Amino acid sequence: MKTPKLPAFPRSAGVTTHDYAFERLRQAIMVGAFPPGTPFTIRGLADALESSSTPVREALRRLTSIGALQSLENRRIVVPNMTPSRFEELISLRILLESHAARRAVAHLSDRQIDAIVAIDDAIEVAILAGDKAEALIANQEFHRKIYMGNPDPVAMPLIESVWLQLGPILGIAMDHVTQLYVIDRHREAIKALRQRDEDAVAEAIGADIREGIGGFDKQAIGKLLALAGEEVGTLGITS
Repeated sequence: MKTPKLPAFPRSAGVTTHDYAFERLRQAIMVGAFPPGTPFTIRGLADALESSSTPVREALRRLTSIGALQSLENRRIVVPNMTPSRFEELISLRILLESHAARRAVAHLSDRQIDAIVAIDDAIEVAILAGDKAEALIANQEFHRKIYMGNPDPVAMPLIESVWLQLGPILGIAMDHVTQLYVIDRHREAIKALRQRDEDAVAEAIGADIREGIGGFDKQAIGKLLALAGEEVGTLGITS
């Protein structure tokens, strides 16, 4: 069984070992490093994170408490399984929450902040062209986060990130196919609407981006993605 490569995650000054282990594992789940059903052990994960077992144990506990991981009756910890109906529910929540968050942020975003959002979108394109799937997903989430955090009261952000965590495990597989679904660059539409301070157009562009991207798979396609994820789990995990 091979160990997945965790995305790079620089450790900021002052961040404790416990918080770093949690944040790095959280990000890895969020960007699809581990497909649904991936098993973990504390020892194997500590080796992957180059950490001792105590911070890893605490990170697993915290991630289990927020639904990002699942503790089974035999005390094994795994990435929760996905079903087509659960996938569709999470996509619907993304569209609802993120359209709202984008709309609420528009009036507060400065031209300089919008320029930063454009730079992030450019970084997504660079990562895609380089075949760096993890970096493209990280940059894509940062694109969305940068918009929503323009709201000085971003109360929707924790809810949005909870949905990202639950969808994350399927993203690694979906990313290989999602570019086939895009016909219109909805990020550029969103940026244009941001510059025009058009709340309705921004909300529509963000909703369409989700609907036509990761949300563009029908039930049959979702089933195929889940089957591919199951095959990958057969050769992947952090166990020891």
